[in-house]
Amino acid sequence: MLNGPTSQTFISQRLRLNYLDWGKKDDSGREKPPLVLVHGGRDHARSWDWVAESLCDDWHVTAFDHRGHGDSDWVNDGNYQVSDMVYDLAQFVHQLGRGPVTIVSHSMGGNVALRYAGVFPDQVRKLVAIEGLGPSPKRQAEQRETPYPERMAEWIGKKRGASARSPRKYESIEAAFRRMIEENSYLTEAQARHLTVHGVNKNEDGTYSWKFDPHLNVWSVEDVADEFLHQMWAAITAPTLLLYGADSWASNPEGDGRLEHFSTAEVIEFENAGHWLHHDQFDRFMATLRDFL
Repeated sequence: MLNGPTSQTFISQRLRLNYLDWGKKDDSGREKPPLVLVHGGRDHARSWDWVAESLCDDWHVTAFDHRGHGDSDWVNDGNYQVSDMVYDLAQFVHQLGRGPVTIVSHSMGGNVALRYAGVFPDQVRKLVAIEGLGPSPKRQAEQRETPYPERMAEWIGKKRGASARSPRKYESIEAAFRRMIEENSYLTEAQARHLTVHGVNKNEDGTYSWKFDPHLNVWSVEDVADEFLHQMWAAITAPTLLLYGADSWASNPEGDGRLEHFSTAEVIEFENAGHWLHHDQFDRFMATLRDFL
């Protein structure tokens, strides 16, 4: 059984966001260097527990739940913008008051962390992003073959659907656990059970639902313009490690051209790993991470 961190809150854009803290001082009372863990979409901060437990002797490890995720507030209008999440990360680092920080991030959280590192390069010492660059250029081109008005109409339809849909209910934690295993066959039963226990709330009728806001299934039609995203990547000055799973749906930036927009990044691909490679190949991930840090 993993030792649990303390749970605290901070305020960002009037939202109360939850964060976890594994302790900032060593046994002699000295401050440890700050390291921030940033989780991915429809996930939660407790998914980092194994990583945090491995690093907390040497680092002041913290991890926060994104808005709409975990034990953080949902937004009132159901619209989740990456720019707001970048603000949340900036607010979190600001309130820690200990920058520059080292950041380890995953998926949507990697997307957020990479933008933060480009906007505030002096606040990031080193950065790891696991599959955090978003859709590949090929996928974006395919999406944009559909005219924008049609995509906007489709988005409105999906938002209406999300507003009418209640969070899915499971009769037991065991049922939610089975769904977790179906979603990622690489997970061990122990990993899946831990992620499930910390990823559900118990409803009034005794059923269980995932903590994340159902509106997170519907993202904006278009994000920031490509050229602006590339400018943020190019502005990163911290040593940056981009990790990819060979069996993931995500496109490796070394092969699709996106690595060219970085000046300080290197890419490592993990065999026999999918999108959650920090779970799928934990020992190799931790060895790679320690070498980089």
